[in-house]
Amino acid sequence: MPVDVPVLLRQLREELRPVEARILGHPFLSALERGGVPRAGLQEFARQQYHIIASDLRSVALAVARAPAGPAQDFFRHALQGEAAAFEALRTFATALGLTEDNLRAADPLPGAFGYSAYVTWLGCYGSAAEFAAAFLVNLPAWGANCGRVSRALQSKYGLAPAAVAFFDLFAAPPAGFEEAATAVIADGVAQGVEPGLIRRAAHLLQGYELLYWDTLHQAGAKAR
Repeated sequence: MPVDVPVLLRQLREELRPVEARILGHPFLSALERGGVPRAGLQEFARQQYHIIASDLRSVALAVARAPAGPAQDFFRHALQGEAAAFEALRTFATALGLTEDNLRAADPLPGAFGYSAYVTWLGCYGSAAEFAAAFLVNLPAWGANCGRVSRALQSKYGLAPAAVAFFDLFAAPPAGFEEAATAVIADGVAQGVEPGLIRRAAHLLQGYELLYWDTLHQAGAKAR
């Protein structure tokens, strides 16, 4: 029986609604909006994102190389451009916090924060384009909504300039056509025999790692107080 991809995605989002609610209502964000995350906690955020984005750049580049010419390669090529822009913007954020690139590079990744990127690497190496695209599609709204809140809090409570928080603004809204492009990749994969269960698993895992990231940063911020 043919798989109805829009129905699959609606079901997947419904399944993940409880996890998404925990991400969107995370206490790290509440603390940040009160001005309760110390500077050291913000610096830890920048250090962890440095390792995450550096890893994701390689993983998405691998996905570009693995994908056949067509919708999947176009999708990952655009994603790679977005990751590259984010990496540059992250450096600006880190500079505003007094961190150099050497500081960022020398910091150790926290296992709970880096788990997200470790799984993205798995997707880049072993997953189908449909699994990878579905995981990103389901994950981006929660990450983007949180980034919007972080940007506003950093400006209102910590006095950072708009240019310093451009990293978060890049993610705050999905790129034009992102959902349509991701859905086309998923539909193409399903048509070629990718199992819907694998697509569902990929989205569940990445969203779980997203929650673990915020949990880890919240714990790190609490220790820095």
